[in-house]
Amino acid sequence: MAADNIVLEHLRAIRETQDRHSEDLREIKGRLGILEQQYANLSNRLDRMDERISRIEKRLDLVES
Repeated sequence: MAADNIVLEHLRAIRETQDRHSEDLREIKGRLGILEQQYANLSNRLDRMDERISRIEKRLDLVES
């Protein structure tokens, strides 16, 4: 019977550790999602800036049309 209790204790400890890892993974996924959104927004802003700079350069005849 004592061996059964030891096995159950180990299984419970493994389950608790797995639960903590699952919570950590959920948090990491959430943070990664936020970073992806921020990167996409920044990328879009840079694309718009590039287009604006190109138009300015053309108006100032700094590049060929």
